[in-house]
Amino acid sequence: MKLVYEVLQLVSKAKTKKDKIAILKEHESWALKDIIRGSMDSNIIWNLPLGAPPYTPSPEHSAPANLHRENMRFKYFVTGGEGDRLPAVKREQIFIGILEGIDPNDAELVIDMINKKPPAGVTRAIVNEAFPGLLKD
Repeated sequence: MKLVYEVLQLVSKAKTKKDKIAILKEHESWALKDIIRGSMDSNIIWNLPLGAPPYTPSPEHSAPANLHRENMRFKYFVTGGEGDRLPAVKREQIFIGILEGIDPNDAELVIDMINKKPPAGVTRAIVNEAFPGLLKD
């Protein structure tokens, strides 16, 4: 299974809308869909400070964790979700722990997601065709 950033690199390099959709469908995962939805759906409001937090990136290709598992912890960062009950410091510690544990390229995607910066080469039309109903706004 490719890392999320690897899939999105393929999408950004693809020349046609049809190719981009095919790549997204071929590599469909919850982590990929979470990154896309989290960065593009205006109904998702992140309960974290904007920008990049201070963190130490994991060494590339030897990260101890994987975004395909860590994405389940995004629920702690959505306004109105489980993380609202956590003190802000604890919520931010969990977030930094995720960033430090996953591949640094995936960590950049997570930071972009929190800042509502969609992945390169991914448009609403492409997402709506590849994953109908993913974007709720």
